[in-house]
Parts: sequence; C-alpha cells; structure tokens
Amino acid sequence: MTRPFQKSIFTWLAAAAITPIALAQEDSPPLEQVDDFQEIAAKFNNILTLPEFPQSEADINAVTEEIIARANRTGDAVAGVKAEDATFANTIGKLDHLAQIIQNQLSPVVIVENTSTDPALRKAATDAIKKFEEFSVGFSYRDDVYQAVKGYAATDPDLEGEQKKLLEETMRDYRRKGFDLSPEKRTNVEELQKKLSKLSTDFSVNIREYKAPVTFTMGELKGLPESFLEDDELKTGEDEYTLNANVTFQYLKVIELAESEEARKRMMAARSKLAMEANIPLLEEIVALRDEIAQELGYKTWADYRTETRMAKNEATVRSFLDELKVGLTPKWEEELNIFQKMKAEDTGDPEAVINAWDLYYYREKYRREQFDVDSEALRVYFPYQECLEGMFGIYQDVFGIKIQQIDNPNPWAEGVTLWVVSDEESDEPLGLFFLDMFPRDGKFNHFAQFSIIKAGQIPDGDYQRPTVALICNFPPPGEDAPSLLSTDEVETLFHEFGHVLHSILTRAEYASFSGTSVPRDFVEAPSQMLEYWVRDKTVLDLFAADYRDESKKIPQKVLDNMEAARLATIASHYRRQIGYANTDLALHGAKEDDFNVADSTNAAMTDAFLPPPEGTAYVAGFGHMMGYDAGYYGYAWADTIAADLASIFEASDDRYLDKDIGRKLRSEIFEPGDSRDVEESVEAFLGRPRSLDAFLQNLGIESNN
Repeated sequence: MTRPFQKSIFTWLAAAAITPIALAQEDSPPLEQVDDFQEIAAKFNNILTLPEFPQSEADINAVTEEIIARANRTGDAVAGVKAEDATFANTIGKLDHLAQIIQNQLSPVVIVENTSTDPALRKAATDAIKKFEEFSVGFSYRDDVYQAVKGYAATDPDLEGEQKKLLEETMRDYRRKGFDLSPEKRTNVEELQKKLSKLSTDFSVNIREYKAPVTFTMGELKGLPESFLEDDELKTGEDEYTLNANVTFQYLKVIELAESEEARKRMMAARSKLAMEANIPLLEEIVALRDEIAQELGYKTWADYRTETRMAKNEATVRSFLDELKVGLTPKWEEELNIFQKMKAEDTGDPEAVINAWDLYYYREKYRREQFDVDSEALRVYFPYQECLEGMFGIYQDVFGIKIQQIDNPNPWAEGVTLWVVSDEESDEPLGLFFLDMFPRDGKFNHFAQFSIIKAGQIPDGDYQRPTVALICNFPPPGEDAPSLLSTDEVETLFHEFGHVLHSILTRAEYASFSGTSVPRDFVEAPSQMLEYWVRDKTVLDLFAADYRDESKKIPQKVLDNMEAARLATIASHYRRQIGYANTDLALHGAKEDDFNVADSTNAAMTDAFLPPPEGTAYVAGFGHMMGYDAGYYGYAWADTIAADLASIFEASDDRYLDKDIGRKLRSEIFEPGDSRDVEESVEAFLGRPRSLDAFLQNLGIESNN
C-alpha cells in the first residue's frame, strides 16, 4: 500500500551475484553522512533532501503557517499574470511546483501524526493537518487563480509530452471541482469538500488511536507457538494473556492458529469493532457528503466521480470486472468451503458444522499443513527479518542496477528508525532517500505503507528534486532468544511495500504531478504486486532464505512446490475476500438501495462475496482504505491482473526474476515514467504487446476465453 499524499494542495491538480549492503555493525566504521551524497547529487544537478521533523507543537504550527503563507503568495502571483504574459511556467508550472513545496513541508507533519511516540504531538499534527486541509480546499476554489489558468489554456498553447498532459489534466480537475457550475453551486461544493476533509481525517485518526485488547487463558491459545507466548508483554496474569486485535500480526496469530473457535471468534469480533462507535456515525456523514458532491458535479455516484480519472473510468466497468471475477471463482470457492467444512465437522463431531469467517483462516492454514505439508509457522525460521531485508536489497540492486546503502540518521523520530540512500549503479547518481520504521509500537500507524515525504520533480532553477520516502510497517518484533521471523506472507509484504519505494525513488518524471507513485489508483499497486512473485522462486529465495539456526539449510524445492500447490488450492478464498472488500467499497460509494445503512449494507456486501462478519460488528469502521482508496479498493484485484502480466515476462526468461535486462526495462518503462505518459502506454512498452488477462487467469486456475 502506498499512502497517497492527499493532504496537500495538489489533491486537486492532479542466479546473480548479490551486491553487498552497507549495514551498520558494532565493529563497522561510522556510517556515511547524507551530506556526502548531497554533494554527489549536486554534480548531477540534483537535490537530495533530508527532511526536518517538527519536535514540538510550536514547530508544527510554524510550519503550517509558513505553508499557508507560501501558498497565498504563489496564488496571488498566478492570479496576477496578465493574459498576454501568461506562460506555462508562470501558471501551470508554478502551481505544480507549489504543490511539490507544500508536500515537502507538510509531509514531515504527517509522519509525526502517524509515528510519534508522543500522543500530544500526534494530536497537534492532526489539528494542523485539519487546518491546512480546510485552507487547501478554499485555495483550490480561488476563482482568480482559475481565471489565470483558464486564460492561458484559451491561448491553445503548442505543448507536447508532460506539459500537454499536465495542462489537460489541470483543466479537467477544475471541471471536476465544479468550475463549470454556477457560483452558488460551486460554493456549495467547496463547503461540502471542507466538511468531508475534516471528517476523513477524524476517521483515520480514530482507527490509529483505537486499542482493542483481548484477554485469553493459555488453554484458549493452544495452537500458537510457545515462542510467541513467551513475550513478557503478552502475559498479563497468572493464566492470562492479552493480545491486541488492532495489532495485525497478533490478530493473525489467533485467527490462523488458535484451536479454540471461541478464541478466534472473540479476536475477530474485536478487530471488526475497531473504532465502531466513533466511526460509523462519521462514515454515515462522509458517505452522504460524497454522494451529494458527486451529484452536484453531475455524476450519478461517488464511484463514477472517483473512477473517471482511473483506468476503469466508471462504476459500471468496476462492477462488471468484480462480477466476472466472482462468478469465475465460484466453483473453486465452493470447493474450498466444502473442504474446510468437512475438516471442521471432523474436529467438532458435528456433520452440520458451518464455516464462519473466524474459522476460514484457521482451516485454510490447517489444510495447507495437512494436505500439502506446508506449515507457515514452521517456515518462519527461514525468514529472519534482517536477512530478508538484506537479501531483498541485494536482489533489487542487481536486477534494477542500483545501490542501496545505510547512512547515518541524525534525527530518528523513534528508536530503530534507519535512513538509506539509493544510487544508480553505473553513474553513482544519488536517486533518493528512504526511512525504515518496521516494528509496531503504541500510537503508530498500524498497517504497512510507503509515505511520500519529499516529492520528486523539476524545480524552476533547473535542478531536479530527488525524492525521500518512508516505509512504515508492523512486522513481528524480535524476541528475547530469536530474531524477528517473518511468515511467507510477510516476506511478500516486504517485497511489495519496498516496490512502492522503488516506484517513488526511481522516477524521472519532470513534473511533481506525475512523479513516482502519482499514477492512477487502480494501477499504483501493480508494480509492487508483481514483485511478490519474486518470493515464490527458489533461485531468488536461495539468495537469502535460510534457517537462522543453521544457515546451510535452504527451503527444499519440494516445500516450495507444496507452497505453490497450497496457494492455488486456497486462492479462491483470498480473492473472494478481496471482492468482499471491493463490494463493501461500492456499497458505500456506488448506487444504493433505498434501505441503505452503512453497517448493515457493508456487512451484507462482504457476506455476498465472502462470509458474514461476526454478529454485532461493523468492520467497515476500521476499514482505513476508505480514506484515500474510496471507490478504489477494486484496484488491488485490477492491478493483480496487470502484475501477473508483467511478471510473465520475467517468467519466460532463462534467468527468470534475476534477468537484469528485463529488470532495467521495468525500471525504464514502468518505474521511471510514473504518470508522465498514459500507464497503458507504459505497460505496453514493457510487455511489447497489449496487456492480457491470460497470466492472471492461469494463476487462478481459470481458463481464458481467448
């Protein structure tokens, strides 16, 4: 997941040898400083920026005031451009650069909001972001700025490439703001957008701050690894363990491994009630506001409005895609449910036993162990976090022609946060910086995502601002006697999320609007989802995956074959749940029945595609994707179809996923352009042909009609 920077003014504009990794060791020389790489970057007319993170409420307020003042000055300058003096640089280009500056200044506040160990500082950051969001909406409706841009567009300038695309999309986005409406209606839309912005922030904050502790006895946790339960922080009584449903890896441990159905049910119910009391009323308001905005702007639904700028283009296309996928998966889904039901019937002695949502993950995992000899927990010994990280870096360095080095982090926002630099392998050109914040802590963003901090793009003096990003994750922390050990799914997540980092850092797009992951929301996951294929290949895995207790032990090919067979045998479960989430999204943002109710309708949407959520819950209250991925969750499955097609090019090579030539081509045709050209064009340039669903359908075990 990549977190779109929605809180800026720009929301409206639119078998290879492994290169060693420079890691800090106790007996190693001091890490290099960022200054060294900034000097090198200057030789390439690049700027490499280490952001400053506010340390107090006063710092946060000062930054916010400066951003607002800077925006007003720039807005006044654009509005003051006379028609005969208008150029791309002093209208469209100036606004693009303003958006870049605002992101670069405000993103550190967003990082504080999502990572600070100080609750008061997090709240101050949230308050500042709300203040800026309200200003941002108002700024985007400045008619004097619009008239200057419209005046320039009316000259029908002879533009091409990125400039032409940016002008067209800027005018499109003004239309989508309501600038074709009467002043009264436009003002109404502006006020609705301001309300929506505030409520959306509150929704996300409520999820992040919500705690969901659940207590169990040792007997109720039978099936979980002893090493996991030895954590002193989990043992809260003589025979009492407290796990947090809001902490993803703890939640998954229970619903995948606990033999007690009651324990699994309680854990899932707690997860499905995250922020329910606060967020259901908020979501009701948010959905109503979105519907009203869409209708004021001339769209039937919010889904139609949001998808217009994406690959899908409209709600009907999304529904058709999801329905076809659902129908295609139905036979396999029913087969999987039948297998799991028989297993539960045997366990309980009840031939009529029903598979519930809290059963599916447990029996899916059990089925993989018993039928395919795949034990996800036992496989963790092959994936110590540090070796996975270093191995991934080495592979990506080799395949994409880059260097990744750890450097000194002078001001980490929390203990353990590290700083890294990416450079081009041949030229030594520094390409960008990234932070790693990889383990959970109280008050931190509780999922996995890349956050953009410094946005790439050409600046007016001709230099190029290289990007800085942060990877914020929640992998299992190390234990007293063992390192952090990842599951195969978590290794896929690591490769996936760092794919977003690559997408950001390798960019060559000229304008900030198009750089990095600023691509259509239903494409942005495709390059990262493609990189998940790497960790299913033995040649790749043998480069880093080894039993941490005996590094000579690699994962046998038979185990990998069984893992792939197990994945395919249970793949319908995965995609039917994804369809359930996408249908939940459309239940909120698509065409609605007269009896629409946020909690009931979204629970019904999940039930229709997957399984009923626990009674009395409203999991949608904790569905953070609805702020940013609203009317866009279908994009995960949509992007999967593209990812499979991209991966097929590597699979056809003798060197498979370690093919350097294909890796360089992926870098140049997908990562570097960003959205500077239509992404369909980029995909076709990499594939050498139009994209196809064949590889995706083959992965699902569904025959193509082609």
